[in-house]
Amino acid sequence: MPSSLTEFLRNFLLLPPEGSTFSVSADRLHFVVILTTFAGSFGVFLTAAIFIIRYRQRDPDQTTVHVPPSRLLEAAYIVLPLTLFVIWFFIGFRQYVYTETPPPGAMDVYVTAKQWMWKFTYPGGPNSINTLRLPVGRPVRLLLTSRDVIHSLFVPELRLKQDVLPGRYTQTWFTLRMPGRWRILCTEYCGLLHSEMRGELVALDPAEYEAWLANQRQDLNAQRDASASGPEQQAHPAPSLAEQGERIAVAQGCLACHSVDGSRHIGPTWLGLYMSRVPLEAGAFAIADEAYLTESIMEPDKKIVAHFQPLMPSYRGRIGAAEVAAIVEYIKSLRTDEVVPGSGQEPPHAPLTP
Repeated sequence: MPSSLTEFLRNFLLLPPEGSTFSVSADRLHFVVILTTFAGSFGVFLTAAIFIIRYRQRDPDQTTVHVPPSRLLEAAYIVLPLTLFVIWFFIGFRQYVYTETPPPGAMDVYVTAKQWMWKFTYPGGPNSINTLRLPVGRPVRLLLTSRDVIHSLFVPELRLKQDVLPGRYTQTWFTLRMPGRWRILCTEYCGLLHSEMRGELVALDPAEYEAWLANQRQDLNAQRDASASGPEQQAHPAPSLAEQGERIAVAQGCLACHSVDGSRHIGPTWLGLYMSRVPLEAGAFAIADEAYLTESIMEPDKKIVAHFQPLMPSYRGRIGAAEVAAIVEYIKSLRTDEVVPGSGQEPPHAPLTP
């Protein structure tokens, strides 16, 4: 579709700028559907007008002419619309798979929704409330969870809408095309102040983003330095999300049941667990991604892993979404390309017990 026509249709339909690479393909599909709908509607209107004029009743005794349809015409009425809708389905399904398959090396950002705010956590950097800063041209994966009710993150310029569920992680990804400042909205009614649950996505040039990130980390280290007690105590760099997850795991007693060196324990080892193939009961398997790890913490009895006893207690309500994100990030930091016995790359395996 020519760029001039695309720009005309975008302005005609009052669509916002195309802020992500996905928004371009989404708009093109939208334009095809709209133009096809316009053409079909015009064809129906034109046909109705012709029939009204040509076959109108000219005298009171006139009878309706019976026109026996041919099988070819009936087949065309069925096959052509069905073919059109099947084509739309496969184009839409292809785009769905695209949005659900982030590329390797995508930058992760944890998103925690809470009445009525958005919290963004960078695994190796700072936290922010209601403002998400990201670099242009770099794939970004959002890992979203809620601390209370169901929310839905919506950024019109990205053509992005993703439900945010309590007690589990959903994900989506995108690549920003241009610098800008765009609204982040909640599109799932979540309470009295639902309409005020707004945020802002700030798309920065890569150099500006790196400068901002370095400045934020410097501020975090300065705050830690200022809070250090004693004149001789040296400040340490602000811990990353994975380091925070390790501390939480120790405080919650996770490592009393799980090893991080590949050795067999009460629960499975965390070494090599992330994105491994986990054998479940009855011969099924699960991929140990963020959603599985979170579910294993919050609902350990939902997926029982083969060869391990279901001894894990639920940690729903005992630790918050931010703590779960930190533990997940710590487990991700233990990823290895080698096959670790008991890690889920080969049996046996079990749910996580923080």
